[in-house]
Amino acid sequence: MKENMLPLTVAPKNHPLKILKIYMDEKTKHHLDNLGILVGGVLESITDVKGNVIIKVKNGKVAVNQEVASKIYVTAV
Repeated sequence: MKENMLPLTVAPKNHPLKILKIYMDEKTKHHLDNLGILVGGVLESITDVKGNVIIKVKNGKVAVNQEVASKIYVTAV
């Protein structure tokens, strides 16, 4: 069964999401990896604030802008 991929910008809020694909250059992927945002990882989209998506990753919260969030594809866990 194929997983339902959707960009983080339209993913359901306050539900665990598994990261399936990140469509960014390697430098940006490496930076996201350092923040705990990596393919196979789980995060939770909390809210949108002033053009940023606030996500819960591991034990912290991170804000990513809409452009970055639109290139992170997730599925519900």
